[in-house]
Amino acid sequence: MTTFAHQAAQIDVAALSKYLEARLPGFRGPVEAQKTPTGQSNPTFILATPSGRYVLRKKPPGQLLKSAHQVDREYRVMKALEGTDVPVPRMLHLAEDDSVIGTAFYVMEFVEGTVFWDPALPELTNAQRTRLYDEQNRALAALHSVEPAEVGLADFGRAGSYFSRQRDRWTKQYRASETERIPDMETLIAWLEENEPPDDGRAGLVHGDYRIDNMIFAPDGSRLRAIIDWELSTIGHPFSDLAYQCMQWRFPNQEAMRGLAGVDRTQLGIPSEEDYVARYCARRGLPEIPHWNFCLAFSFFRLAAIVQGVKKRALEGTASNPEKALKSGERVPLMARMGVQVIAG
Repeated sequence: MTTFAHQAAQIDVAALSKYLEARLPGFRGPVEAQKTPTGQSNPTFILATPSGRYVLRKKPPGQLLKSAHQVDREYRVMKALEGTDVPVPRMLHLAEDDSVIGTAFYVMEFVEGTVFWDPALPELTNAQRTRLYDEQNRALAALHSVEPAEVGLADFGRAGSYFSRQRDRWTKQYRASETERIPDMETLIAWLEENEPPDDGRAGLVHGDYRIDNMIFAPDGSRLRAIIDWELSTIGHPFSDLAYQCMQWRFPNQEAMRGLAGVDRTQLGIPSEEDYVARYCARRGLPEIPHWNFCLAFSFFRLAAIVQGVKKRALEGTASNPEKALKSGERVPLMARMGVQVIAG
């Protein structure tokens, strides 16, 4: 693994080691911290110690947008899901005291496995690709089948009017981080407000960023070992997670964009978007997903707003990986345009 020494220096490993030795059973220092090149929102570190490997996620430094980077919520939802059919890492410790390493953080187990960055999965066989996609589908249906109150998360978010509240929240976040006027974003924002379907009462736990690179698999794709990066999780509309993941079928697979558009999915053993949605519906006992185009357009808008925030943090010097954040920010107009293409049919 590459050592990112200059970035690892962002945390005081001596103070961290002393703190965890006093609070985490079996933990022994000293700590060597390697910052992962991913984790744009909350910086993530692999901790190597005499007692084993751990993962630490912390809030970034600097002025933060309201309600963003809530590592305590990440910790709470994964802790609550332990023992369910939803695969999550084991949570070990939450530190809400900023004085230890400068910001709040939590520590979880290190899950051995593979993160697949390209949804076309060139490293796997057809049968392995089919299995891996079914594992993603199974886990998503399992998550949406969890009753929040039964795992102690009844107060994890508000039920009802999810799309309306999220549209309002992400419009405000987008305005707070806007660096240029993007006509397609204006079109999307207006269309979503005018075409929002009536609330159907569906509510449950949603991940908020359900995509293949937020998952750790067995190397052959046969089992999903852990879903990670729960920062955006809440009680919301389950169809938002499904539509968010299905943007992947529409993104191009070129340069930094990793999607399935233009990929011969049948040839590779990867389900079509329609088949993937149908499999989810079968698992959840649903006849169909109503207002699918609205769900997709909302997902493109929300992702564009999120990435715009990442770009703004890069320009302000507080992004976890500034170069990658700026690169991501260049794709905001494309995401907005794809959202407009969805509503245009």
